Amino acid sequence: MTLTDTYTLNNGVKIPVVGFGTWQSKDGEEAYNAVKIALDAGYRHIDTAAVYGNEESVGKAIADSEIPREELFITTKLWGVGTTADAAAALDESLKKLGLDYVDLYLIHWPNPKAFRPDFETRNANVWKAMEAGVKAGKARAIGVSNFHPRHLKPLLKVAEIKPAVNQIMVNPSDQQEEIVNFNVDHNILTEAYSPLGTGKIFEVAELNSLATKYGKTVAQIVLRWSLHKGYLPLPKSVTESRIRENADLFDFHLSIEDIAFIDGLHGKAGLAKSPDEVDF
Repeated sequence: MTLTDTYTLNNGVKIPVVGFGTWQSKDGEEAYNAVKIALDAGYRHIDTAAVYGNEESVGKAIADSEIPREELFITTKLWGVGTTADAAAALDESLKKLGLDYVDLYLIHWPNPKAFRPDFETRNANVWKAMEAGVKAGKARAIGVSNFHPRHLKPLLKVAEIKPAVNQIMVNPSDQQEEIVNFNVDHNILTEAYSPLGTGKIFEVAELNSLATKYGKTVAQIVLRWSLHKGYLPLPKSVTESRIRENADLFDFHLSIEDIAFIDGLHGKAGLAKSPDEVDF
């Protein structure tokens, strides 16, 4: 397995098994340099979002890399709009900022923004229509969701003409969100794992240091390899060159069944995902 190995989505599109995350990477030099380094390190799957505010910098790094477009997999996400027309305009705006004719994956970023929470089902159905139209128009190769629980996915699946291909959720050893992952598996929806290192909190879990020593790897590499063993698609994020390269060096070792089970038992050691129904945005 390598950075360019792929999973196959439920519509036949192939997606690299590890992506490079850009959440909290500041627009401008920081995001640009991080993506440029990641592409140089061999990543071909870059994940951004409209609300990150860095699509222009990500797009510039992609353009300046001169890597053929067909070799790249680019994801962005729809933020807080509620109508079909606004969602269509949002996709066009993201493409403009990225400098791309299409994205490989377009996601509803949040299942129930506060403004639409009383009737999130109608809102999601409305924006999904625009996303399906984007697929038909060649503006997105695949569409999916992020932060959706089964209670959010079930009503969308009832009205979707094109089935969600991905559900991007916070998944790491501290919170595996088994109910969501199992639902994804049952419906042939790939689980992408954002914050696979627990936004850095995983490094505070002392028990992982002994595993890192055992395998001659870093804690980050151990946890990212665990994510691959579980069938997730991890999206590690860093703006530090050494860590960006380190996080790509995952393919020369395998964790034992016993060690995977040990890591599975670290629930709650580095925090839990927040419920999308309770956040104040």
